[in-house]
Amino acid sequence: MTITRPAAVSGMFYPGDPEELRKALRGMLAQARTDFDAAPKALIAPHAGYLYSGPIAATAYRLLERHRRKVRRVVLLGPAHRVHLSGLAFPSVEAFETPLGKVPLDREGIESALRLPATGISDQAHAMEHALEVHVPFLQTVLDDFTLVPIVVGRCDPQAVARVLESFWDDETLFVISSDLSHYHPYREAKALDARTSLRILSRDDRLLGEDACGAAAINGLMQLARVHDLTVTELDVRNSGDTAGDRQQVVGYGAYVVH
Repeated sequence: MTITRPAAVSGMFYPGDPEELRKALRGMLAQARTDFDAAPKALIAPHAGYLYSGPIAATAYRLLERHRRKVRRVVLLGPAHRVHLSGLAFPSVEAFETPLGKVPLDREGIESALRLPATGISDQAHAMEHALEVHVPFLQTVLDDFTLVPIVVGRCDPQAVARVLESFWDDETLFVISSDLSHYHPYREAKALDARTSLRILSRDDRLLGEDACGAAAINGLMQLARVHDLTVTELDVRNSGDTAGDRQQVVGYGAYVVH
């Protein structure tokens, strides 16, 4: 039998009913920006509930629709919210499940990456982690058949992340970094903080801190490779929960970027 990581936050972070979920995804993607032509090598997109960050994430995922047949594997990295973790954690399962169905994992690629420093298996880190799960329905909607490599990133240096990313680097692999930006500042302060963080991401700075972006460790590793491979980072959308569905007293920042 296939060992599957079941959906843990459907019905909370996004709709649990398949048809309702499809409708929500189609609606967000239909309203997203469409004037970017370059083929993405990596995306950075937020991971809050769809009500809050879904429209910003959709600006990144809309870019994949015209390249849907070219992407055969997605390496998805996000921060650990539920467990204390050092290094990069892979799951032991063979598939991830959402209300839209199952996505097979690239077990061969995972087993190879596990030979690298700072890597290991932790199903506990993946069991309730929303930062990865919320991206999978988007990927199921905008791509054809693909395999998934889900990685929860704990405390680790950018070089460790970069080594893992490099081990999966090929023409058919897309990298997705799951990250929100600033957390729980007043609206105007958050706008200023996130603008500065965006400038650092656009300059491929690999010294972001957790207070800048909760996925800083993974972003920093990606930025190192962006410099090595001479890739460009383009900002697609930066907003916060005060722009989407929350009040403006304490907001969370969301950014969508494409590395190409």
